[in-house]
Amino acid sequence: MKYEIGLTGNIGSGKTTVLRMLSQLGARTIDADELAHQAMTPGTPTWQAIVAAFGDEILDEEGRIDRHKLGSIVFEDPKALQRLEEIVHPAVDERFRTIVQSASEVVIAVEAIKLIESGIHQELDSLWLVTCPMEERIRRLVEARGEDPEDIRERMEAQMSEEQQALWADVVIDNGGGLDETWQQVKAEWQKVQEQLGHCT
Repeated sequence: MKYEIGLTGNIGSGKTTVLRMLSQLGARTIDADELAHQAMTPGTPTWQAIVAAFGDEILDEEGRIDRHKLGSIVFEDPKALQRLEEIVHPAVDERFRTIVQSASEVVIAVEAIKLIESGIHQELDSLWLVTCPMEERIRRLVEARGEDPEDIRERMEAQMSEEQQALWADVVIDNGGGLDETWQQVKAEWQKVQEQLGHCT
């Protein structure tokens, strides 16, 4: 039996931090964004479909999809973004399923920013939402990446709110405090998963 955890949350909330913690506890961890990168490798069906939809101008000199060029198109056009997601999400889902089937670990955790919007969360055993106050998320992103605060704020406001996401979530991890506080929450939820798996075996 496999137990699949979906890990979501808005930009800067700390999904990757929680994913690392789950890895330390023994979960097989998957970054959906990395799967999307793999799916877009030149020559793949996903790459071909994206180029057909958005044109050669999104490619760099080596024929790879320039995600910045592509992003500048889709983030200004909701229909274009929807078209991209219709191409990429099935490819990511297929790769995720392949990893799950071959994984030796019992618990598999996948991190993705649009688990709810894509509908993939419905196939998982548990949806974990990582939350953090907006101002703290902005501060962390400015310090870590040197990004413009207003640009970050615009991207955050375009995402589904934490309140909306919480309606779907089975577990909410508050990452607004220190790492120790987050770690204690993750360990407590991990213990609940282990107890549930123990009851099922």
